[in-house]
Amino acid sequence: MQTVRLLRWHATDEAKHIGANLTDAMFKGIYHGKTCHPGDLSSVLKRSFNSGLEKLIITGGDLKESEKALSLCYLDERLYCTVGCHPTRCLEFETFPSSHSSESYYHNLLALAKLGIQQGKVVACGECGLDYSDRLRFCPKQVQMKYFEKQVELAGELSLPLFLHCRNSFNDFFEILNRNRDLIIGGVVHSFDGSLEEALRFVESGFFIGINGCSLKTVANLEVARAIPAEHLLLETGSSVYYGCWYSYYLPMLKDSPWCEIRPSHSSYALVKTRTSNTEKRDKRRWSEDCQVKSRNEPCNIVQVLEVIADLKNVDPVELSETIYENTETLFFRKKKQ
Repeated sequence: MQTVRLLRWHATDEAKHIGANLTDAMFKGIYHGKTCHPGDLSSVLKRSFNSGLEKLIITGGDLKESEKALSLCYLDERLYCTVGCHPTRCLEFETFPSSHSSESYYHNLLALAKLGIQQGKVVACGECGLDYSDRLRFCPKQVQMKYFEKQVELAGELSLPLFLHCRNSFNDFFEILNRNRDLIIGGVVHSFDGSLEEALRFVESGFFIGINGCSLKTVANLEVARAIPAEHLLLETGSSVYYGCWYSYYLPMLKDSPWCEIRPSHSSYALVKTRTSNTEKRDKRRWSEDCQVKSRNEPCNIVQVLEVIADLKNVDPVELSETIYENTETLFFRKKKQ
C-alpha cells in the first residue's frame, strides 16, 4: 500500500483537513434537538488521526461557535480553528446585546482571534462571505455584504487568510474581495460548487478552492473540479470538522459540514475506491463507539475526495496529496512553497 502524506492510508501519514464542523451538536449525539447517543467527539478525533490526518481546522460560524471552536482546540495540539461569522448569521452583528452592537460584536471577534493567534490556534478569519441561495430569509443581502466586508477588514487587521463562503453571489462577492485586495493575504473559497469561469477567476486572483462532497454532485461539478489547477486545490469532507469547524477538509479542515459526504446519488460516487474508512456506518439509533454514524460525515473520509480528484485528473493520488499538503501549509501555516 502506498503512503499518502495528506490523507489516510497509513496512520503515520501526514495530512491536513481544513473544514471541520466539530462544534455541531451531532458530535454530542444530538440530532434536531433530540439526544440519540452519547457524545463521541473523542472517537471521531481518534478515527481522524488514526486515518493519517496531521491537523484539523475547526470552522467558526459565529462568535459563540468560534469561542467553542477555540475551546475544542485545547483538546489536542493538532487542532486549529477559524474565527468569524457565516453570512447567514450576520444579523448577529446588529442584535448583539450592547448599545453599540455591531462594533461590540466585531471587537469581540477581534479579541477572540488575537487570543487564539497568541496561542497558535487561530489560523484564518471566517467562515465569512455571501449566500444568496435559499438562505436569504436568515439574513438580507445588504446585511451580508456589509459584514462580509467588515470581516475582510478584520482579516487584514490580523494578517490572517480568509475562510470564504460563496453561494449564488459571485459578482458581489468578487467585487468586495477585489476592492479590498490590499487587505487580503490569501484565502480559500470552501465547499465550492460554482462555475468553471468563477473558479478560474478565483484562481487568477490567487485564491485556493476547497472541494468536498457537495462540490462533486453533478457531471458539471466534476468537470469544474478536473480543471482547477492542483496548486490551487484544498480538500474538505464537509464533516463537522474541517481542517476547520463547520466543515472538514484536508486543509480540508473545513465546514458546510457533517452533510457534505460523497453519496451514492452523486456523479463522483463511482470514482470512490475506499467505501468505508476502517469502520462501518450505523444508524444513529444503533450507535456504537467504534462505528461512524450514517449521514454524518467525518474527517477520516477525506480520502474519498482525494480519490475522486486524482481520478478526474488522472494523476497519482500520492503525488496529488503532497501538492495539497503544501497548499494547506502555505495558506494556513505560512510555509513558503519550495
